[in-house]
Amino acid sequence: MNREEIERLDDAGIAAWDQHDADAFMNLFADGFTWLDDTSPDPIRSSDAGREYMRSWFTAFPDMRVRATNRVVGDDAVACELEFTGTNTGTLAMGGMEMPATGKPVTGRATYFARAENGKIIEFHSHPDAAGMMAQLGLLGAGA
Repeated sequence: MNREEIERLDDAGIAAWDQHDADAFMNLFADGFTWLDDTSPDPIRSSDAGREYMRSWFTAFPDMRVRATNRVVGDDAVACELEFTGTNTGTLAMGGMEMPATGKPVTGRATYFARAENGKIIEFHSHPDAAGMMAQLGLLGAGA
């Protein structure tokens, strides 16, 4: 792959998240992929598990919007910083726990690193700022 192909793959992934299209996102992954996420106790290794992870975010934040704020693209990998906004009007499932909706808006941050081969993602490491988001929702810190 080259930088332009990696950038197109990344653009498609960001668009899939922004459009709440879990199928489109998971179609970007190769067979046998590994997805590690800070909020998930176990690696995600199937498209079904990836779709379920995404749906949990879309349930918690039905109006979620996602945009890249910084990106570094290599020949077979990309690193990206994201900003997401949304209002917590649904149950938030994270780290094996479920929390009721708070009704509060958030502006969250996340980073991820993805490596691809033959046009598909083979490794994905996502790092959402769960603590920052929880603080905005009043679930962490002095307001909890």
